Amino acid sequence: MDELKRFGISIPGDLLSRFDELIERRGYSNRSEALRDLMREDLGRERVHSNQPVVGVISLVYDHHTRELTEKLTSLQHDHTESIISTMHVHLSHHDCLEVIVMRGRARQIEELADRMAAIKGVKFGRCVLAGMG
Repeated sequence: MDELKRFGISIPGDLLSRFDELIERRGYSNRSEALRDLMREDLGRERVHSNQPVVGVISLVYDHHTRELTEKLTSLQHDHTESIISTMHVHLSHHDCLEVIVMRGRARQIEELADRMAAIKGVKFGRCVLAGMG
C-alpha cells in the first residue's frame, strides 16, 4: 500500500452534513475511508469508460424452457473462453435459472457480450457490472 498523504479540502456545510450522513449509513469509521472509496469508485468508472482492462459480472435470469436459449448462451460463452474466468448456474424455479458470468477484458467487449446475451429470446433480466482493475 502506498504511503498515506494528508490534504485539506473546503466544502459547504450542507454538503459536509450530507456526506457525514452517508458515512454513518454505510458504516465508515471516518471521512478519509469514505472519501478514498468514492475516489476509487469514480476513478474505476473512468477506467471503464476509457475501455481499459476491467473485470465484469454478467447476470442473467432466463426461462430455460425457451427453445434453443441455453444452446445460444453456451455458444456465446464458448466464443469468449479467453475472457471468461468463471460461471455459476443456479436453478431458481422449475422454469427460471440464474447465470452469473465473471469476465476479465476490455469494457466494450464485456458490455457487448452482455447485450447480446440479454437480447436472446427468453432472457428475462440481464445486467452487466464493470469495475476497473488496479
